[in-house]
Amino acid sequence: MSAPDVAHGAVPLARVHRGDLVESVHLGHVVVLAPDGSVRVALGDPDVVIWPRSSLKPVQAVAMLDHGLDVSGEDLALVCASHSGEAGHLAVVHRLLAAAGLTEDDLGNTPDWPLSPEAAWQRRAAGHGPAPLTQNCSGKHAGMLATCRVAGWPTDGYLDPAHPLQRAVVATAAELTGVPVEHVTVDGCGAPLLSSTLTGLARAFGTIAAAAAGDGGSAPARVGRAMATHPWHVGGTGRDVTAFMSTVPGLVAKDGADGVYAAGLPDGGAVALKVLDGSGRPRAAVLAAALGLAGVDPSAVADVADTPVLGHGRPVGAVRATFGAHA
Repeated sequence: MSAPDVAHGAVPLARVHRGDLVESVHLGHVVVLAPDGSVRVALGDPDVVIWPRSSLKPVQAVAMLDHGLDVSGEDLALVCASHSGEAGHLAVVHRLLAAAGLTEDDLGNTPDWPLSPEAAWQRRAAGHGPAPLTQNCSGKHAGMLATCRVAGWPTDGYLDPAHPLQRAVVATAAELTGVPVEHVTVDGCGAPLLSSTLTGLARAFGTIAAAAAGDGGSAPARVGRAMATHPWHVGGTGRDVTAFMSTVPGLVAKDGADGVYAAGLPDGGAVALKVLDGSGRPRAAVLAAALGLAGVDPSAVADVADTPVLGHGRPVGAVRATFGAHA
């Protein structure tokens, strides 16, 4: 099935100021949902069809819990993570695998270096190369493998879209987003990647965050609590996704490749964004501005939003959202 080009209806979301000139402009789409799920603010096309990339991981984790995965805390946060490959992240991946009677040799994700420059340097210095373990999606893949074990599904072929696990993920994604999955491809880590709309992605995050704020034990509540309580395990040292969740109580946020970000608030409000050129550079500034429109105190996230433009190693400008309190 075809879909309109993601550029259709895109608007400026952030300007890159260097000195006294605007050097670059990032276009894209933003949607802000009210707690009742209605669209509070839409910039660009709120129903643009996108690949959510790693922002879909919390939804995938809900499917895993619904089909028998029994983890919580740091372990569940790591299943939802695009981790930086630091030692504490890798230890949790090993723990997830060992609990299911598996090893890192069972991981089917693409070998890669850690996202953390320091962790990548240490790995090189130790004489090691890229590996599935150190790739940022290894927690999700460990969770998928562990789910297969408890559900009685084969671990071989767990990345095949026809595998029972992946069919379960499709059903959960459609349920939480309220949007049928009309397109499927392969993500960078090798797992099936499912399409959604920007509004659908925000709706899923609002549901997860609101459930986490209650006292229930549903899969969405468990996922949201794990992420909000263990933000370092969702990202890592110096990562803005970790900083946002550490700063805003109850916030459930997840970054994704190619300029995607989504976040849900305890009251059920939510935001999602897609940067048209796929750049990660403006994401923090744009997410902070969108959270302000959703009711978060803009001053609370101003430091996380701060994205300096450097000249000779010092700030000579900044990336600023085109909307919100700091526009």
